[in-house]
Amino acid sequence: MAKGMHIKIWFVLISFLGASIAQACTSIVLNSTDRGRVYARTMEFGIPLKSAVLITPRGYAFQGVGIDGVPGSGKNWTSKYAVIGANAFSLPIFVDGMNEAGLAGGLLNAPNTAQYQNPTQAESANSIASQQLLIYALTNFASIAEVKEALPKMFVNSSPLKEWGGVAKSRMTLHDTSGASLVVEYLDGKLVMTDNVIGTMTNDPAFSWHLQNIGNYANLSGTDKKPMTFNGQKFMAASSGNGLHGLPGSFLSPDRFIRASTLVMNTPPATTDIQERRAWHIMNNFDIPFGAIHLDSSSGYGGGVNSYEYTEWTVVANLKTKTYNIRSFENPGVLTIGFTEADMNSKNPRSIPLLK
Repeated sequence: MAKGMHIKIWFVLISFLGASIAQACTSIVLNSTDRGRVYARTMEFGIPLKSAVLITPRGYAFQGVGIDGVPGSGKNWTSKYAVIGANAFSLPIFVDGMNEAGLAGGLLNAPNTAQYQNPTQAESANSIASQQLLIYALTNFASIAEVKEALPKMFVNSSPLKEWGGVAKSRMTLHDTSGASLVVEYLDGKLVMTDNVIGTMTNDPAFSWHLQNIGNYANLSGTDKKPMTFNGQKFMAASSGNGLHGLPGSFLSPDRFIRASTLVMNTPPATTDIQERRAWHIMNNFDIPFGAIHLDSSSGYGGGVNSYEYTEWTVVANLKTKTYNIRSFENPGVLTIGFTEADMNSKNPRSIPLLK
């Protein structure tokens, strides 16, 4: 992510040394030839997130946050499905995750476009806070179809969370085992749900803008172009790879979207286990090294003095085997978590530290 995009954190807006925090994320999904799917994403942040793997069980009671910002004053619910995912700052919410039915997805920052609904006091009991959107979806639904049916019947409000110092503005990406993918946005106070035929998502602008922008790169192909000939002279490419010459390479959200979409569309068909391995290699293209983005606190988008934005963790979730794989910046070794009967039927959530 570059400074010009002014992309801030999508799930926690907190004050840190008087500066806002920058964040960028990239997500994809790969389909397979054996009816499996692989979902993957990166997480970048301007200060250490101290994320952990969070596992919530079936039958766990959640309190919806109403328009007054008080837990319990909104839409309360009991989870139908156990969920494995990633949290941040020890908060009991998912910023990314997968449930036992194979519904997976995450929240990605959208500070310039996200504008939530404005329910009345009477409607507050049928609403949740924006930061609860993913945890509500993953604990309640098994498919994209169920999400599409349920979300128009409730509200997502703009109540700020005291610990965050503002409203968590984001959009949600979801994928299920049937092959459906969905982007959920709240634009100008209205719910907008868009089928995602490619399965890619990044940050602002709105998702419809990204889809239209794909056409500007229709010339790109994984197949090398033939040499050009003019007046009998043949002009050869310097090496292989000229089919993707012009692929945008910056950390800006539109560039990451085009790069991710192009790589996904050029990935050959394969079984789920092969696609899982390929997903790691695709996500390596979005791994932001420490020092590549220096967030000067004077810019208003830094995390403090000498703060750097980098890829703190990367997730690859296998929707067929129901395994959630995550690696951290500190340790590139992959931590693999699967659903167990003990976790799914326990009384309380469980937290697992990332590998250090």
